[in-house]
Amino acid sequence: MPTDIIILGISILIAIGILLHHPSKTLGLPSLLIFMGVGLAFGNGEFGFVYDNLQLTSTIGTVALNTIVFVGGLNTPMKHIRFAWKEGGMLSSAGVIFTTIIFGFILNALLDFYLITCMLFAAVVSSTDAAAVFSILESKKLKLKHGTGTILEFESATNDPIALLMVIMLTDFIINSANGTPTAMSIATSLGQQIGVGAVIGLIMGKLSVWALNNIKLPEFGLIPVFILATFAITVSSTEIFGGNELIAVYIAGVIIGNYLKKGAEVSKHFFNGISWLAQSLMFIILGLQIFPQQLAPVFFASLLPAILLIVVARPLAVQLCYLPFRQANWRKRLFVSAIGLKGATPIVFALIPAAAGVEGSREMIHMVFFIVLISVIVQGAAIEPLANKLKLNLQPKKPEL
Repeated sequence: MPTDIIILGISILIAIGILLHHPSKTLGLPSLLIFMGVGLAFGNGEFGFVYDNLQLTSTIGTVALNTIVFVGGLNTPMKHIRFAWKEGGMLSSAGVIFTTIIFGFILNALLDFYLITCMLFAAVVSSTDAAAVFSILESKKLKLKHGTGTILEFESATNDPIALLMVIMLTDFIINSANGTPTAMSIATSLGQQIGVGAVIGLIMGKLSVWALNNIKLPEFGLIPVFILATFAITVSSTEIFGGNELIAVYIAGVIIGNYLKKGAEVSKHFFNGISWLAQSLMFIILGLQIFPQQLAPVFFASLLPAILLIVVARPLAVQLCYLPFRQANWRKRLFVSAIGLKGATPIVFALIPAAAGVEGSREMIHMVFFIVLISVIVQGAAIEPLANKLKLNLQPKKPEL
């Protein structure tokens, strides 16, 4: 099919998804359901067009994810980081690892997969999704006590890097298992390199960008977001070249730029919020195009029990383990955070990594992950407001005095 026709088709799908966004927001549905639904409806042969390109989908998903995390950093106030970094940092690091281990053993008991494959599956769905969390909290207009919303937002914005590291390492291990089992030292070295290199490059690029923009007068304000976009691209490319984690690098760079830029900060945030929406809509639609409805039915019932056990066992147990050092934390907040671990498009993007690498059973994994995400969005998304009210965490607006 000619490239111009493909671009036209994708553009039309994005426009349809955007027009459906407001009705979905009114109903409290995350945007990912709308855009993925558009992709599912239009790209799998029903209109004479079939899209099936795992490598391209994985690449688009990775670029979009980097963009979303960078914009999340730009929009994260430093005061939120100072408030949430202890609890949120524990949830976004140890919480991902605990969820992977617990859910991996659950899957191993339920499914006819090797333990290492189950751990890979668990790592794919271990992180929560920032876009889903932000979307539902905003649509419900929820303001939560004890900084619960800030904790959830910080966790969901920062837990993708650890999950991605685990997915990549477990995929490499399965692909290269014939070359021997990696040692604990090699795993620790790889993790240290990914985190360390990503953090250093993100810090350097963020500070350099802020220094340049604060000290060099540009003739047009419109050049500021373009310069930041170039900084983002340099950060991603240099981190990949030096073997670091791109998500860590772009998030740190985004936080520094978003908090310390003196000129053109608001213009840049508006510009990048638009870029983030473009990245999200394109990613969700491409994921919808990549998933074939006729292949979903066979794994629907097989996905139900794992999804339920992830929601009611693996996530709550992992969160409670993370809160052991924070015994003074309000028990209602701990229970709410345990129950609300919203998934989004990120696990589906992560599932494309082993699929693109040719891991056995990875196609079925994508479809099962799709249902786990769908069930999480519907069940946990619908439970946020009632549970917040039940636990008396919702800051109700004061009624005007008569």
